[in-house]
Amino acid sequence: MKQTQIVILDFGSQYTQLLARRIREMNVLAEVIGFHHTKAELQAKYPNLKGIILSGGPASVYEEENYTIDPNLLDGQIPVLGICYGLQLITHLHNGKVEPAAKQEFGKAQLFLDVPSNKLFKNVPDGKLVWMSHADHISVLPKNYIQTAHSDNSVAAIKHNEFEIYGIQFHAETTHSEFGEQMIKNFVFDIVQAQKDWYINKFIDSAIAEIKNKVGNDKVILGLSGGVDSSVAATLISKAIGKQLICIFVDTGLLRQNEGLQVMETYTKNFDMKIKMVDASAKFYKALKGIEEPETKRKLIGKLFIDVFTEEARKLSGDAKWLAQGTIYPDVIESSKEGHVSKTIKSHHNVGGLPEDLGFELLEPLRDLFKDEVRNVGRELGIPSLMIDRHPFPGPGLGIRVIGEVTKEKCDILRKADAIFINALRENNLYNKVSQAHVVLLPIKTVGVMGDNRTYEFVVGLRAVNTIDFMTATSSHLPWEFLDSVVNKIINEVKGVNRVVYDITSKPPGTIEWE
Repeated sequence: MKQTQIVILDFGSQYTQLLARRIREMNVLAEVIGFHHTKAELQAKYPNLKGIILSGGPASVYEEENYTIDPNLLDGQIPVLGICYGLQLITHLHNGKVEPAAKQEFGKAQLFLDVPSNKLFKNVPDGKLVWMSHADHISVLPKNYIQTAHSDNSVAAIKHNEFEIYGIQFHAETTHSEFGEQMIKNFVFDIVQAQKDWYINKFIDSAIAEIKNKVGNDKVILGLSGGVDSSVAATLISKAIGKQLICIFVDTGLLRQNEGLQVMETYTKNFDMKIKMVDASAKFYKALKGIEEPETKRKLIGKLFIDVFTEEARKLSGDAKWLAQGTIYPDVIESSKEGHVSKTIKSHHNVGGLPEDLGFELLEPLRDLFKDEVRNVGRELGIPSLMIDRHPFPGPGLGIRVIGEVTKEKCDILRKADAIFINALRENNLYNKVSQAHVVLLPIKTVGVMGDNRTYEFVVGLRAVNTIDFMTATSSHLPWEFLDSVVNKIINEVKGVNRVVYDITSKPPGTIEWE
């Protein structure tokens, strides 16, 4: 806590944690917390507090029950940056006016600097593109503030005449905003004057100490999936408490081709941990029979996963107190848990599916980290690159890649198609050039022709994206010759498929997974 120099008050933007991520990349620790904290509470909790950021959010400041802050946070003693909703809240609290915009701005807009000498715009050229996402705008400037930038349709930035209080209408934290990182850097170092003192090895030391302190002599059960997050969580916890950790690998029947065997071989070879594999595939297929709605599937898989865990955990160690998970922040923010006011996008297997009567206390040492930070922790801990650089695999597994009802037959078809796609990416040195790739099985059949015969079979979709943070993503521009080859192989080798499509939707408006 004493290292935290910047706090981000969260009003529910899907981009909130990106702010923390951008600042952490600058080796300055930023923490996302609820917007309800008073100035006195923040200063007591964070002795090294030097700056505050007000995030964006889906609400409107003129609504009767709008989200607001302690007015004392804007007394000028601590530098403040308001982003999107944060800008509008500053305006609202200082006698300006915010109204629904006649011309809303969603997407890229050109930023015209009215006061180029403003500290926030140091080394930022005029006319660059920024990422807008707002339906409201400033119609009357707040008292004692000046406009420092504009777009074609809105006041884009303001600053207090005397205090270090800034507001921007756009999202500088997204990769879509040109020179957005420079603006955040200007706020962090030129305005807040933060010091570089946060590094991954410090996080590891702190996490290990916290785990030891929390767990004491208790036993911990961890749900090992074989993915990056659970692998890093297992290694980190093992470093802290050794043989007190017991890992359970559950084969849900929703894993990729040969994944169960590969996971057990990898962990047995590389780690000195207690691991038990449980084949629960029949239970999952039975529970999913007739279920089509994505959220229902996610929560059902999550609950059954925990039920299997609980049963096996009691067999292995009846006195285990803790359940450890590889939960990371994108899971949390998209599931709207832990005080976040963001709109729910989808429930995550290890967040949305947990029952209230869990029976364990949760241990989630990675829940405030992004995927790239988790990978960096794994590298520091010495986990093999083959495991660390694997593409993400969702907790519900193929349960959300088989669109609609899940059956063993469909999963088997999907496994074969997915293996062909992933192996082809590896063979053509493309695997590490995309951030995530997978195949989905669509709930439709189409007419095709093979030889001289009519076919009526399933359609599969190829999905490959590039992203830095997994909160936004663009489709990967894979070579057409490569895609032709993959399609040809899937059609010829996967019985039950006669058509293949390629998904080129970005996030937003889509999500990386289809469900």
